[in-house]
Amino acid sequence: MTPNPAIDTSYFLPKIEHGASHRVQAPVIRAGGKGLNVSRVAHQQGYATLAVAPVGGAAGEAFRAELKSSGVPYALVPVAAETRRSMAFVEEELGDTTIFNEGGQPLDAGEWQRLAAAVVDGLQDAAVLVGSGSLPPGAPADFYPALVTLAHQHGVPAIIDTSGPAILAAARAGADLLKPNHHELLEAFGGNDTGAAARKLLELGARMVVVSSGSEGMRLYSAGHPGSSWSARLPEALWGNPTGAGDAGVSALATCLAEGIEDPEQLLRRAASWSAAAVLMPAAGEISPSHTEIEQRLIVTLEETA
Repeated sequence: MTPNPAIDTSYFLPKIEHGASHRVQAPVIRAGGKGLNVSRVAHQQGYATLAVAPVGGAAGEAFRAELKSSGVPYALVPVAAETRRSMAFVEEELGDTTIFNEGGQPLDAGEWQRLAAAVVDGLQDAAVLVGSGSLPPGAPADFYPALVTLAHQHGVPAIIDTSGPAILAAARAGADLLKPNHHELLEAFGGNDTGAAARKLLELGARMVVVSSGSEGMRLYSAGHPGSSWSARLPEALWGNPTGAGDAGVSALATCLAEGIEDPEQLLRRAASWSAAAVLMPAAGEISPSHTEIEQRLIVTLEETA
């Protein structure tokens, strides 16, 4: 479920020269947002999925048309607000990506209720619920905790990938897995110790926390193993577009939990390999077939603490 979706437009060019004019090829345009990327990757890998999101205005119609053409199953809730847009500029010579995200528009109370109803409908046949991304202005403070509660009422695990106060609220609600990146995690708690911050989320009530750190890989913390953490990284950084890499990792974690896989190392191996494989693709929502070979090259370590 994606409460603040966007039309994603990705431009590819050799490099950006500030203050200069650039000629670019036609962009890749997709229905986007973190949860949409999660569904796209799961669908690509042959898993059943349902993308739930609010859409509105002309951008919302374009969003719906592109998603329909993609073949990803969806349940889109019509709203009055115009769907926002996101632009990514990928510098192929440097391997850098610059992203411009519009802010979302507020939804009214009735629209939030219809969105929740769509989630409930989708949970009837679900094995896991994923809530991903930022919240639009004026969103209910308990939106993500309510998703966790709904998932547990239907007997399925809940994965939440968000930031700020929302991730703390999701932890207190007992989210089964939280997936911040290291910047989001440190912003939520302050300081510079990601391990201490991740363990605070566990103390608040989360069952597992997976922290992504770009080319440095991922680390998993589990309430069931309070003195341990697992890390996974590649021996070298991959060159490509990192947009959507974290979402591919969330998709991997969701498919694991849907299959009943809760072993920390298995979870981390799939998440890190899918995330890395997403970097090799031109746009978010896909992973390279080389993810199986990437998984074999991962360096996975277990760290015990006192």
